[in-house]
Amino acid sequence: MLFNSLDFLIFFPLVTLAYFLLPHRVRWIWLLATSYYFYMCWDPRYALLMLFSTAVTFVSGLLLQRAGQISDGRKRERRRRLWVALSFLINLSVLFFFKYWDFFWNNVEALLALAGLTMRKPVFDVVLPVGISFYTFQALSYTMDVYRGEIPAERNFFRYALFVSFFPQLVAGPIERSKNLIHQVHERHEFRADRARDGLLLMLWGLFQKMVIADRVGILVDQVFDHYQTMPAWALALATVFFAFQIYCDFGGYSNTAIGAAQVLGFSLMENFRQPYLSRSCAEFWRRWHISLSTWFRDYLYIPLGGNRKGKPRKWLNTMITFTASGLWHGANWSYVVWGGLNGLFQVIGDALRPARERLSAALHVDREALPWRLLQMAVTFVLTDFAWLFFRAPSFRTAVDILRSVLSGGVPAGADFSLGLEAPELWAMGISLLVLAAVDLLGEAGIRVRSLVVRCPLPLRWLCYLLAVYTILIFGIYGPGFSAAQFIYFQF
Repeated sequence: MLFNSLDFLIFFPLVTLAYFLLPHRVRWIWLLATSYYFYMCWDPRYALLMLFSTAVTFVSGLLLQRAGQISDGRKRERRRRLWVALSFLINLSVLFFFKYWDFFWNNVEALLALAGLTMRKPVFDVVLPVGISFYTFQALSYTMDVYRGEIPAERNFFRYALFVSFFPQLVAGPIERSKNLIHQVHERHEFRADRARDGLLLMLWGLFQKMVIADRVGILVDQVFDHYQTMPAWALALATVFFAFQIYCDFGGYSNTAIGAAQVLGFSLMENFRQPYLSRSCAEFWRRWHISLSTWFRDYLYIPLGGNRKGKPRKWLNTMITFTASGLWHGANWSYVVWGGLNGLFQVIGDALRPARERLSAALHVDREALPWRLLQMAVTFVLTDFAWLFFRAPSFRTAVDILRSVLSGGVPAGADFSLGLEAPELWAMGISLLVLAAVDLLGEAGIRVRSLVVRCPLPLRWLCYLLAVYTILIFGIYGPGFSAAQFIYFQF
């Protein structure tokens, strides 16, 4: 069930209405049941995997709590490490099988072929379950939080199951932390009109990002990337730039809709995007982009590896390991690994060159807060980030290299295709919607929330804004064949 589907338009109001009409003591049961129904709409078999991951991490939390009561310090720590290691091993093994099995064996076959050897790959009909990377990481963060003593182990299995399966953020995040969400499962949530209004406005903004911007830009991007052999260099470069906005609005749209839906129900989810393309460095970009995943890798991989506590070379190595792992998390393809590695490399180079940049700017008396300098930093950051996006979008590393070669050559292939998949009115609609996105992000950077401006308007003007937002999505939103909802990009991860 997709947020941008007619099914969800019926599902969410019914779930919300029943949730606030039911007695408090059974509301969480209703949310658990509807969350599993939401997930099973893709394939009921997927729910068994999520239930298995839930059971493993729930039991590991109880075992960690019990191990913490052992009086012998060495035995206590050995036992705690055993349970956390088993939890990670079991969950990551399941993730490996469903997501990386073919990738692993294809690379083994390629390596053996270099040595003149052949091997028959074990064949399984493996289908990637929707959202498996997201709920696996969310469940594993619970194991680590219990291990570190940041939260006590949850003793009610079904309430814990709601934490893992909470439907607004189940399929594509934000990847919530147990210390933020589990206590909310136990709390009483009364209906508040102002909170519901704010959440619904955020959902409208998310749907605008997805249906009006991302899906329209996606037509252009798909047209160019699907026919890259016949596209001129300028079209390939243009599509790569526009993909940056497609993925931002597609994933940001999902996150905003999820956060808004949870807010209507009385739950508070973490922010996942904060005007990322206004960043002045690659490091800052990753503090603003997919914040829930970036902080997950920071807290559960980068810092345990030593973070920045063991000197610059070790810090740079930890950065490269973290971003390469992040790239692999996104998909079983070397192009994702390269994408992650490039983002890590940009940060390493930026950190290494920082002293030289600071000395140079001091010698030239550069005002680092002057608008031209800030704009230059934003432009450089965007170019580097967008260069990496090429490897993310291309179906393979080889295709990305071919596209990059075509862009740098600046040539026009014989029989070139100059169509971008959009007619002039569609291009105008795309341009205007991107200007709206830019305005909202610039206001957000200045600390001004458009939603707050709307709710402070007089009642007639406020309702005019509500209706205008709804009609804009209905009229200018992109619908698939038969008015079917378009998938979100991050569902494949």
